[in-house]
Parts: sequence; C-alpha cells; structure tokens
Amino acid sequence: MLDYLGLAALAAVVREGSFERAAKKLHVTPSAVSQRIKQLEERSGQVLVQRGNPCTGTEAGLRLCLHLEQVALLENALRRSNPDLLPDAPVAPTIKLAVNADSLSTWFMDAMAEFTASGNELLDLRVDDQDHTAQALREGAVLGAVTGTSGQIPGCNSWPLGTMRYVAAASPGFMTRYFADGVSTQALAQAPIMTFDRKDRLQDQWLQAQGMASRGSGPRHFLPSNQGYVRACEIGMGWGMHPTVLIAEQLARGSLVPLVPDTPLDVPLYWALPRSAQTSLARLTDCVMRAASRVLTPAA
Repeated sequence: MLDYLGLAALAAVVREGSFERAAKKLHVTPSAVSQRIKQLEERSGQVLVQRGNPCTGTEAGLRLCLHLEQVALLENALRRSNPDLLPDAPVAPTIKLAVNADSLSTWFMDAMAEFTASGNELLDLRVDDQDHTAQALREGAVLGAVTGTSGQIPGCNSWPLGTMRYVAAASPGFMTRYFADGVSTQALAQAPIMTFDRKDRLQDQWLQAQGMASRGSGPRHFLPSNQGYVRACEIGMGWGMHPTVLIAEQLARGSLVPLVPDTPLDVPLYWALPRSAQTSLARLTDCVMRAASRVLTPAA
C-alpha cells in the first residue's frame, strides 16, 4: 500500500515549489513534510523531489502525483454517487491539463465551461505549443492534453479532434511595404515575422508548404499573447499565422489580408489522456469533443 500522507506531502511540495509553503498548506511543520517525503523516497528507492528553488518533481515523483490526482477523482465520483460512504466534507479535486494557446482562445474555454458547470472539479491549465503538450503527458505532469501528436503516447489513449485552419496574414500597409512586387522568397527574407514563442514553428511550416523556405528567413518578433499577436499584425509589425476562426472579423473588414490567397495550413489536433484515467475523465472528454466539433474542421 502506498503511503497517502506521504503522497499528499509530495504533491504539496511539487505544487507549491517549497517545503515551507507545502507545510503551511498541510498545516504541519516543514520537518514533518521532509520526513514524510524521505520515508516515501526510501520505500520507493528513488528520488522524488529535486530540491531547489523552486522544488520540482522528478519523473517518478510526478508519476506518483498523477496517481494521487486520479485517486482524488475516483473518490470524488464515489462521493457524488454514494455520499453516505464518504461523509466527510468534499475536497474538490484538481485536474492538470496542457493545451495550446490557439485552442484556449477559440474553443477550449467552452469545454471548460461545460465541464465545470456540472461538477465541482477544478482545472489547472498549462499553456504550451501543440507539438510540446504531449511531453507533459509523457512526464506525468498533466492528466490530459490537447496535442498535435498523432503517434501513440505510451500508456495513453487519444482521439482526433479535427484540424485547426491557419492563414498567413498581415495588414494592408505591411503588404504594400514589403510585398509590393508580390510575395517571394527574396521579399520574405526582409519582412518581419510575428512568432508566438520560440517553440512556434507554424510560420516555418507554411513557408515550407509554399516552397519559400530559405536559410535567410525574415527577422522575428516574439509575442506570447494571442490578442497581442493579432493586434501586432494589424498595426503592421509583421506577418504571422492566425487561426481563421480567431481573425474572421479582421479578414472581413480588411484589417488583415492573406499573404497568398487560398494557401491555408491545416494543423490536426488530438485529445489524449492516460488509459488509467479514461473512465474518471469520461465527462471531461465528452465536453472536449463537443466543443472541438463546433469549431474545428472534422478530421478526414
């Protein structure tokens, strides 16, 4: 049997980032937290916490935290269906998820709203590029992820959500300044590119799809804000890749225009979670699939 007091201490340290803050959350002394984790590490034969500022969980430690979260979900479901079996005051479980910023800005909020409206679970979101959210799932840092990874993730199931359609767009003034003679490899080498963050490869993928990729691609601005990113393109700072659903209004009024008409980039998205959590997260999966179906293009 696992030591659940030790697991609670481990989860608190990983969540709070220090033994002192974890102790305050658990209403015990820091030495008690340290002792519980030491005993847990001795029993498991592995280091579970990387001591530092902040403290972080090792891969084994994160796996144990994930197990504790799944136990909390199961207990929560049992309490809701059989309240007399667990008469203690309910503690709302927290579900850690990873999602890309464009999904969060376009359709995932609807899934969250539907899910939280019919339950007491809390959500803890990590925002990351769709090509990197699967790593958080592999490491046990999250219980579910919207990901661009189509391959099998060990120990997980995944479902196709559909495709997010992107368009390369810029302001009319930017087009006049940099592409007066047309969009070419030479012109693109001079035109500033709006990039969400250093993991964002959408602009490069579009350039490759158009046969315009070159070693001398344009200078880059980095702006990790969806609203700010769109606004930066509207005021002529650079060109960038935008979800068509996010900039439909700007395209309609002409404040943004495609660099090259009829050259969309379709990015497939998937919902993935551990097989061990599939039953306890079935309601969340249903909410995610419904919300995605209203916005994303169905997978072929």
